[in-house]
Amino acid sequence: MTIQTIHNLFLKCTAVSIDTRKIEKGSFFVAIKGERFDANTFAQEAIEKGAYYVVIDNPAYFIDDRTILVTDSLETLQALAQYHRDYLALPIVALTGSNGKTTTKELINVVLSKKYQVKATVGNLNNHIGVPLTLLSFTKDTQLGIVEMGANHQQEIAFLCSIAKPNYGYITNFGKAHLEGFGGVEGVVKGKSEMYAYLQANAMSAFVNLDDSIQRDKTEAIERITFSQTNRETNLFIESVVANPFVQIRVGGLAINSHLIGLYNANNINAALAIGNYFEVPLEDSKKAIESYVPENNRSQLLSKGTNEVILDAYNANPSSMRVALENFIQLDKPNKNVIIGDMYELGHESLAEHKMIVDYLADKASFECFFVGKDFYANHVSRPNFHFFNSFEAFAKELPKLQFNHATLLIKGSRGMALERVLEYL
Repeated sequence: MTIQTIHNLFLKCTAVSIDTRKIEKGSFFVAIKGERFDANTFAQEAIEKGAYYVVIDNPAYFIDDRTILVTDSLETLQALAQYHRDYLALPIVALTGSNGKTTTKELINVVLSKKYQVKATVGNLNNHIGVPLTLLSFTKDTQLGIVEMGANHQQEIAFLCSIAKPNYGYITNFGKAHLEGFGGVEGVVKGKSEMYAYLQANAMSAFVNLDDSIQRDKTEAIERITFSQTNRETNLFIESVVANPFVQIRVGGLAINSHLIGLYNANNINAALAIGNYFEVPLEDSKKAIESYVPENNRSQLLSKGTNEVILDAYNANPSSMRVALENFIQLDKPNKNVIIGDMYELGHESLAEHKMIVDYLADKASFECFFVGKDFYANHVSRPNFHFFNSFEAFAKELPKLQFNHATLLIKGSRGMALERVLEYL
């Protein structure tokens, strides 16, 4: 069966699904093998729950003419998404980067939605499965598509670009994330820049932060749309940026007051404004969109717990995002400050050294109480009156009831696996 034939069957369906627990009537179900399960075994259940068609790659689970038997279900999903993208022929903005991808994607979405029918990556479905699912969620009514791309090794962004075929690309930054898979910081730059290579090879355009020297240098040969806080010779000049703790940006004479914390979020907002400006979204509408966006899912949230104010940024962490979060926290004019930070994952052989750099930075800059949670921070234990080290969250949890934070400002940040949002239960 050809991809065109499969696509014709897909168009008869209302949604695509890879999970029978979330299946809707009229779905197009694709059975993808996981590490611990074979989704082919759920084909019958998918039909019983209302799927119109099921894609399988194991003939033992063939049902009837509603079954599409292929050689590899995942490869079929990817090929179908690529075909669907060509079929719709709509403009697509793709973005990747070490930090801020999802927040930036959400900001671009709310801005562009002021003028267009926009579909964007849901949550962080940004890998070799999530990108195809995102593309297959686009319809003839979609005027602009936004596709987030994540990667933790070389050639992954190149592969995702070959499926999504973006007309425009944006890289938020190049930081110390997934060092283990990329092979160090140079590997990160090389891997993320695969998006630039695609844009250049296909005569597409890049959105570029001219204040980032890597972005600036890597895009010299690409058609680019630019923004800057320092260079007035740009498509969108950002007049000023402040954060205490929320980011306020002035552009075009307008003050935009966001619900995002920290100067590290400024360029996420700036990128959304620049992209909105390019697509001729009125600046007043962009302002309303940015000011309406409230982060969730443990991403730079400002919460009140009892008498305490908490900056919860526990969705993820790497050395780059940790450093800028701490820099921002240090400059805040707040009383009784405390930081609770957890281990940063996927750093490979550089992990202990990167954790030591964070400890050393705080030793030099922080006069407030610092709580370090996790085995790699614990391995870098130093004796200071305001430093407290715990080799696990469980060890820290035993101490938490004794701390009795009162009228304090706390920063909580760590990798997803640390789940530091659990601290909130003790405040």
